[in-house]
Amino acid sequence: MNALAVLAIGAMAQVFFSARVLVQWILSERAHKVLSPSLFWVLSLAGAYLLCIYGWLRHDFAIVMGQFVSYYVYLWNLKQKGVWGRLPLALRLVLLFTPPVVLLLVVNNASAFVHEFFFNTDVPLWLLLFGAFGQLLFTFRFVYQYAYSRRRQVSALPAGFWIISLAGSVSICVYGLLRHDLVLIVGQSFGIVAYARNLWIGRGAKI
Repeated sequence: MNALAVLAIGAMAQVFFSARVLVQWILSERAHKVLSPSLFWVLSLAGAYLLCIYGWLRHDFAIVMGQFVSYYVYLWNLKQKGVWGRLPLALRLVLLFTPPVVLLLVVNNASAFVHEFFFNTDVPLWLLLFGAFGQLLFTFRFVYQYAYSRRRQVSALPAGFWIISLAGSVSICVYGLLRHDLVLIVGQSFGIVAYARNLWIGRGAKI
């Protein structure tokens, strides 16, 4: 696949991610409190699917790993919102089994995977580790959100989610600058503003 097509996939993923932030932000501003709308999770899932493809085509393990960690958290939130059960069965099966299928492909071709992702001359090991740290930190916000929401049996976006979002977003933005990756830089720059604003809207809320 040519570079322009790969960039288009990455750009579309960031459009979904930016749209989810914008939707959540606007609805929260109107309600004068931090909300967790269903559309936020739908757009999250669409963005994750595309960004995982983008990372795979770029041979960027940090991006792929980050999307895999949060993927099923998105599905859980969609279930809590009552959206998951309304999706066509065929689509639910595709969404459920895409990650396991990708993992099987990786296992069946482990040596090529290790070479392409960990010994990629375009991404030095130290930069890969830095990018992986940023993605892990950024993705941990959804692990935190899942644990917080599961205890309360309701899909919520607590203050801790936005604090972790800010820290992870800054790290990924730096990684994007080092990799000259415009997709990551633009996507994260917009998010930083929204995360800070959500913290302000929800000031005083539980972490």
